[in-house]
Amino acid sequence: MENTSHNPDQHMFGFRQLATNGRKKIGLLIGAGAPVSINVGDAGSWKPLIPNIAGLEKIVLDELSESQRNVYSQIKSSFPDSNLEKVLSRVRMLAEVIGEGKLFDFSEKDFSALSEAICNSIRKVVAQDLPLGANPYSELVSWINGINRKYAIEIFTTNYDLLIENALERAKTPYFDGFSGSKSAFFDPSSISKNDLPPRWVRLWKLHGSIGWESNANGEVVRVPDSKNANMVYPSHIKYDQTQAAPFSSLFERLKNFILEPDTLILSAGFSFADAHISSRLLECLMANPTAALFAFQFNSLAHEKAAKELALKCPGISVFCSDGAVINGVEAKWKIGTPPTKSWHEIRAEYYKDQKFLLGDFLRLARFLATAGSDVSQDAIPPVQQEVQEGVV
Repeated sequence: MENTSHNPDQHMFGFRQLATNGRKKIGLLIGAGAPVSINVGDAGSWKPLIPNIAGLEKIVLDELSESQRNVYSQIKSSFPDSNLEKVLSRVRMLAEVIGEGKLFDFSEKDFSALSEAICNSIRKVVAQDLPLGANPYSELVSWINGINRKYAIEIFTTNYDLLIENALERAKTPYFDGFSGSKSAFFDPSSISKNDLPPRWVRLWKLHGSIGWESNANGEVVRVPDSKNANMVYPSHIKYDQTQAAPFSSLFERLKNFILEPDTLILSAGFSFADAHISSRLLECLMANPTAALFAFQFNSLAHEKAAKELALKCPGISVFCSDGAVINGVEAKWKIGTPPTKSWHEIRAEYYKDQKFLLGDFLRLARFLATAGSDVSQDAIPPVQQEVQEGVV
């Protein structure tokens, strides 16, 4: 193992060819780390469009009442390695099981109110519009539109925001998200299973729901323009149960069927693989289909991407690219530059590797790399990214 290394040039040369291959079935898995790469702060300061889990927790705490903050803190301190998602899970669990009793002087009604307050704060934070001008989402769409494809790009995301929709609509790129209609769009599972739209239509599957989804009088999930409600699968102990109900069951079935198709490639960005109900599905399908592959671009080092690394060590079809090394074909190793694949490759290398650090774990860098993949000469480098603020992204 000590003498083993991975050459980033070799793997990115191959990845660049795959990214420009219009005959390849390509899917994208976009997680919560993606919008963190967009800076909306003033000059010289960093403010992510949508914060990571630590930043989100701070905003939620500021909006809770004093008594709710006290109970939140007591729950958080009662078990190790806790964060907003785990506390929310415990709050919901207590609301279900406490019955007529009390804990921390909170009743069942109080815990339910705390859960609702946390969820409302999360909803407000993620309800952001995509900034005007160049951004990673618009560059991702540029890559999608810039290649004549035999198969449609399929985007799977756990995010509730509408940033992908913003980017697609600004570029006038047609897409289908499983809903049909306008005033109160209804979910049509048969259209997902048939998948018979033209290849230029992007498929957008929101695995955990979205802003704008709500339940109608019949209990059916509909998509309503400018809705203030949201049918979201918030992180909690009941997440798995929620994903078994419509429309989520159809969306997860589409993820499964896509991976089981011959010769498919999934690119993941901003996704921690901490969601067991998704990671287990990915592992199961990739093990069953040796012609499929997953390229996971992770922001942190190998040591800090334990969930992704463990999956890659179990399945050779999963490649994990981290800042200091990678797991490829089941082999974990650090990066080491070798012989460049072409004479001018050093210009392209600057897009993904600098100062002995692999850069494509940053969604901004990955989107730019994809957008310029069809060009023989790389464009000007993007402005330096204050990457340290993104530590802890999940």
